[in-house]
Amino acid sequence: MTTAVHVQTVEGFGTVTVRPVDPDVDAPLLHGWVNEERARFWGMVGTTVEQVREIYAHLDSLTTHHGYLVSRDGEPVALLQTYDPEADRVSECYEVQAGDIGVHLFVAPGLAPEPGFTGRMLTALVDFTLTDRTRIVIEPDAANEKALARMVRAGFVLGPEVVLPEVDLPEVFIPEKRARLAFLSR
Repeated sequence: MTTAVHVQTVEGFGTVTVRPVDPDVDAPLLHGWVNEERARFWGMVGTTVEQVREIYAHLDSLTTHHGYLVSRDGEPVALLQTYDPEADRVSECYEVQAGDIGVHLFVAPGLAPEPGFTGRMLTALVDFTLTDRTRIVIEPDAANEKALARMVRAGFVLGPEVVLPEVDLPEVFIPEKRARLAFLSR
């Protein structure tokens, strides 16, 4: 198992721990999460455990993209991915600024409904991602109204709707996606 890179206690919520995804250890857990219907926007529905392991092993091999398992009081509750927008297809859709960091967040399925859960967890995740950066950029699927509304409540400012181009490389295929950019500055 990997070592925590960020630990933060959020009052009234608990201790949030962020550690790099360990593809061999975490693939079965992540596979269960990303294969539920509610995960369709994540783009991995229909993958096998081995494919999930391979995807996160590939991500782990990059210096520009990172996957993290987020836990609350020791229980896994989310998957966080960060990336350098300059090294990602999103750079074709907006003018990347120095200090930008791209983020994808997937909250685990099956958690008991808890008012304010995502907002309080975001407190720690924003602190983590802005440690040495000045602005977060996200690009959720334009049809994912629930995610967009959640990010606006967290302080993100909506940007334009864009079409992220298809990526077709030997090690990865990502289909074209209609997305809505949103930004949060320090």
